[in-house]
Formats: sequence, structure tokens, C-alpha cells
Amino acid sequence: MAIPAEVRRYWLPILLAAAGFLFQLLVLPISFPPTHYYALGIERFAPVERVVEAYEQLSKEWLAETNQQTTVDIIKIRYAYELLTNPILKRDYDLFGLDHHKDVLEKVKEQYQKEHFLKIDLPLLKDSSVQSTDYAFNVLGYESFMHTIADEHPLLIMVYSKGSPRCAQFIEKWKQIGSRLDGVANTAMVELGDVQLTGHFAEQRFSKQPFFRNGLPTLVAYPADCRSPSCYMRYPGELFVDSVVDWVATSVVGLPRILYYSKETLGPEFIGKSGHHKVKVIFFSSTGERAAPFLRQAAQEYSTYASFAFVLWKEDESQIWWNSLGVESAPSLVFLKGPGTFTKSEFTKIMEEHKHQELPQLRSDTSLELGCDARGYSRAGNDIAIWYCVIVAGRPGVELSKRRQILRKAQDQLFSDVDASTSENVDSSVVVSSAAAALKDDRLTFVWLDGEVQKKLCAFYLATDYSGACGPGGFGDDNDKSELFIVRFQRNATFEALKAEKTNNLMEALQRQHTADASQLVARYKGPDEIEETSKVPDLVPEETSKEWIKSTKSIRSAGNSVKQRIQSSGFHFGDYLTDPRIGPALLMSACISMGIIWYKSNQRTQTTEDGAPPKDKTKKRRPRPKLSTSLFGQPEYPADADPEPKDARQWEMTDSDSD
Repeated sequence: MAIPAEVRRYWLPILLAAAGFLFQLLVLPISFPPTHYYALGIERFAPVERVVEAYEQLSKEWLAETNQQTTVDIIKIRYAYELLTNPILKRDYDLFGLDHHKDVLEKVKEQYQKEHFLKIDLPLLKDSSVQSTDYAFNVLGYESFMHTIADEHPLLIMVYSKGSPRCAQFIEKWKQIGSRLDGVANTAMVELGDVQLTGHFAEQRFSKQPFFRNGLPTLVAYPADCRSPSCYMRYPGELFVDSVVDWVATSVVGLPRILYYSKETLGPEFIGKSGHHKVKVIFFSSTGERAAPFLRQAAQEYSTYASFAFVLWKEDESQIWWNSLGVESAPSLVFLKGPGTFTKSEFTKIMEEHKHQELPQLRSDTSLELGCDARGYSRAGNDIAIWYCVIVAGRPGVELSKRRQILRKAQDQLFSDVDASTSENVDSSVVVSSAAAALKDDRLTFVWLDGEVQKKLCAFYLATDYSGACGPGGFGDDNDKSELFIVRFQRNATFEALKAEKTNNLMEALQRQHTADASQLVARYKGPDEIEETSKVPDLVPEETSKEWIKSTKSIRSAGNSVKQRIQSSGFHFGDYLTDPRIGPALLMSACISMGIIWYKSNQRTQTTEDGAPPKDKTKKRRPRPKLSTSLFGQPEYPADADPEPKDARQWEMTDSDSD
């Protein structure tokens, strides 16, 4: 079937008009349902007295013989009366359009729609009536709110209403959220009646009417660097404890996530890819919930020393974990083996005790941190004049392990002497050894040096060739003898003097550039090394080519910020624009304008065709003037078809005189 020409010509106005009528008839009534004031037949925001008067008038009509109202209509009227006569419910409905008991209305309508209205059990809201029990805590006013957001800690706020049963049910979850965020973010509550505050947290429609998109309670958060009431972040998800805590820890505080691994991926993806120098911290969870915020803080603070992972505990895999890691049940924690749950303080204490499973290796990128270089840096500070480093150097092997064990035992013994001297049970007259005092003041450091990888540094200290302690072992070379030595650093007085003076010439600048910060004296140890082994020494840590593990984790953020989440966080909601009542009239007006334009152009084209004269072409070129050419005798040439010149033709001679 062919489409008529008129329809093809006016397809755009027809489409716009149809869209406008559909919007007015279908979309707009759904977006703007009748209010409870409309059910009572009174004006919007009418006072309570007017509500009671209207309800009494309608209730009298119910018993009349001419009553035409259905049971559902009577239920709507009764529900509107109960809601608008309650001060708290009326306040929430008038200010923010909140109807906390809408589910009760739908349930009663479905229950009594086929019954007589006299059988309705009144009041409708008796099971969900507002209770006067005060379940709120840490409620903020405007002044306390401004003081709280000025704090450096992040802040999570729950906006609630005393008339909302949903808020009362959420209060237990809110307490759990507060306990999990303890030490990471502060929590507080704001009541809906404090309009000066809740006006900041509510969204606005095109009509400037404030509203809460997901109802109450609603959660907003202020990051640590947020000091303005309007710079908050709105929680977009479901009100689950685990989801809320994860959102605050990841999006608000900026803590890293701790990923879950299975029995197939734990080895290759976590243990295999983690640095060999790091402690592996593995949590076994029976619920699959996300890591607590204090665990994420530990993962951020101890990222240089440890890697963290979660494993979901399954009964069919219990034998695997028992055989491999000795884990019997969940929840469990493994880095040494320690089943059970831990508080924040207990976990921090364990991390401090076990962050170093071995003596720190003296690498080229950590020597400055350890204070074992001659560039003038000491762990005790820049004011110290003399400091020491005890170093064992050698190629990886049994000999180096023995030497490292000697250092470990000597270090532990000196720490014991320091602890004994500070104990209250020990006589104050006990004199601490000079080595223990130096260790206590950070003037003494115990380190070890991988001579195979750091052969240049090893040879520099020992002043030997690349055999034995320094350099890679050759074929059949069993000489893995390690060396133990102590380096005495002393600040260079000449350098300090030059640094204090101003640089007046080029020679002084060059002298300052090539002068060492401190002098060093190396003493090799040649005594016996037969000491009983008391603790296990871990395997040697190979030199790392990548330094990513020493970078700060301040920049770690969640990888779950999808495009949808970013759009939601920006406050843009396309559905809000579809409910604008101006859309329908705008579509109808556009249809009329486009129809008029099309009719005008079509009518102008028809009128031109009837006149039969095409429009003049203003760009028509003028006919060029013909050029006259002269013959050989000076006479003009004529074309062949031109008339010949008459015989009696006479040519007048022109003179300059007027008298002729």
C-alpha cells in the first residue's frame, strides 16, 4: 500500500503531534499522580483543621443512600486523612513529597477492594504508627554539622525521619556500619525536620521541589578534603552493610581493594606475582564479604612489606587448605598461621611484629634509608657525627646464611639489653653497653649485602677481587666464603664548613661537589663464627629490577568506577527530564510550526508553476559587444551575409570647426 503524498510531505509534523499527545495522555498522568489533598477535595498544603473538616463531610456522604463512591475511593480518603493529620507525616509529605506508608495503602486496597467499606479495619496505620521511642544517636544540628565537616576525618551522614518505619528498621545496620568504620570515618545522623541541613542533601526537580530519589534513609559522605556543605558524595546503591562500608572505604576514603582468589588462582596470581621480599597475608572468609576498612588501611600502610588476599572458604576444599596452609576452618588468618578473628589493635600489633621476616637487604635503592652510605645521611638524623653499619656480604649460599644468623642473634641480644635497661624491675645503676646504646639511638644498623648482585658495592667495601664474597661464582668455584665487617661513618668537617660558607668562585664549587659528606672506615671481622642456631633464617631475597613495590599507595583507587556509576555520581538523571510537563506543549508547538513551514514552501512552489514564467536569473551575463576589425586599406570588414553599402552613400568629413 502506497503512502499518500500528503502524509509523506507532512511526516515530521504528524510525528511531533503524535508524540505530544501521547506524552500528555500517558506519560504525564503517571508522573504526576493525584495528591492526597485531591482525594479529600481540598487545596494543596491545607492545614490540619481543613483536612478534618473535609473528611467529616465526606464520611457523612458514605452513609447516604446516594453514595456513589467505591470502597477503593473510601480507602484513599481515609488514608489521606490519617497521613495529613499526623504532624510528622504531613511535614515529610508537604516538604519532600515522602509517603512512608505507601505499601500499607496498596495492601489495604488489595485486601478490601471487593468488600463493603464498613468492614474496613480502622485505623489503617495502626500497625505502622509512628513510635515516640528515640532510637537516634549523634544527631547533628547546623552548628555542630559545620564544626564536624571541618574535621580532617571523612564523615558519613544518614538522613532519617522519625515517621519512617524504614529508618527504624535500618538503625541496627547503621550501628554495624559505624562500628566497621571506626577509625576510618566518623558517622552522624540528621533528622528531616532540620530543613536548613536537609535542604543541602535533597535533589531538586525542574519545579525546584526538593525530593529524595530513593526515599529515606539516605546516606551522604564528606571526604577528608571536603570543607563545604555542598561538596558531599551521595551513596547510590542498596542499603546493605557490606555495600555501604565498601563504598565509604573505596570511593570516599580511597583505600585499596583486597581481591578474592580461588584455590586455582591463589598460587599463580597472588603468591607467584607478589614480590619475594613481601609477607603474604591471606584471609579466609566464610561469608564472602569485602575486607574491613582497617584491613585495607593495613594493606595501604604495609604495602612495602606485605601483600594481601582473601579466599572464600568452602567445605569441599577444606582438605586442600588444611594440607597446604594448616587452616582448619574460617574465619582464619595466615601469614604465620593464626586462626581466628582479630581486632584493629591486635592486627596492627601482629603486622608490626612480622612485617620483617628477615634482615633488610642492603640494596642500592635502600642504602640511604638504612643509613649505610657516606652521603651524610644517618637514621639518627643530621646532627649525629658518628654512626655504624654492621654488614655481612657474600654470594647466596650456606655460608652467607650462617653469617646472617650471627647478625640476627647479635641484634636480638642488643635489643634485649635495651629492654632490660628500661625495665622498672632492673636497678638503674646497670650500665648499657655502647653498642646497645647506639642501636637504641639508631646509630647502629645491621644489614646484609648480596655480593653476587651488588658486586661493585661489595668490592668497594672489601677492596678485594670478584672471588669469594663478591661477584658471581665461576664454573666449579665452591669458594662462597662470606665476609663480616663494620663501617664507621664520620661526618666530614671540611664539607660541613664548605656547606656553611657561600660559594664565591668556581674552585670552591668544584671542591664542594667532590668532597664526601662523611668519611668511612671499614673493619673486617676475623673472629670465630660458630654460634648455635636458634631461629630459622629465610631464603635470600634476589635483587629486584622493578621498584614499583616501594611506591606510595596513596594513588590507589577502586577499579569499580564504571560509566554508569560516574553518571549517577554526577547527578544527571535522564528520567527527570521526561516528566517535565513542558515537553508535551513544546512538541505540539513544534508540530504546528513545522507544518506551517512545509505548507508555505509547498504553496509558494505551486504558485510559481501556475504563472508559467520562471524566475529571472539575476546572474545572467550581458552579451559581449562585437569587435570590429579593419582591412588592409583601413576599411571595416563586413560579414558575407551583410547588406552592401549603397552606391549613393556619402561619408561626411568631421572638422573641429562649428561653422562648417
